[in-house]
Amino acid sequence: MPLEVSVQESELYDEKNEQFVTIPGGKLKLEHSLLSISKWESKWHVPFLNDDKKTNEKTLDYIRCMTINNVNPSIYGILSPGNIEDIQSYISNPMTATTIKEIHNKSSHNREIVTSELIYYWMVANGIPFECEKWHINRLIMLIRICNVKNTPPKKMSQAEILRRNRELNRSRRASSNSQG
Repeated sequence: MPLEVSVQESELYDEKNEQFVTIPGGKLKLEHSLLSISKWESKWHVPFLNDDKKTNEKTLDYIRCMTINNVNPSIYGILSPGNIEDIQSYISNPMTATTIKEIHNKSSHNREIVTSELIYYWMVANGIPFECEKWHINRLIMLIRICNVKNTPPKKMSQAEILRRNRELNRSRRASSNSQG
């Protein structure tokens, strides 16, 4: 679901021409999607999801990449702090009711660098259609995680777990039949 942001008209001073200029406002229609991330990464050559130190320039450019309607390019220069806050809130929204319990193991310390191409690979590997590249990225990632969980074979029990389970079953059966052995 796209986000619509209303940007108010603003008046700025043009130092070059030494006069005030009115920048018309408008509506931005934005999608935080795999497609937007792909556009941004093709320009900046860094993984969007692993770039925790985005500059203002990179952030504004990502908002440009998220835009799915035609707008005057000068509108990005007059985004208010409230507009930016709304956009950041939309980006961080999980967009799903699904949660997956995290199982931490030794391999979770090796944090994989996630790029748009890797996410496209995950889509192909899980049979997810490319139309989903326009979904909110957090929702798409959750779908991929669900596919991974559902496609993972059940964990085999260790010999000790099998013996413990059998002892408990035998104990339970002996108790229900009042038997000693």
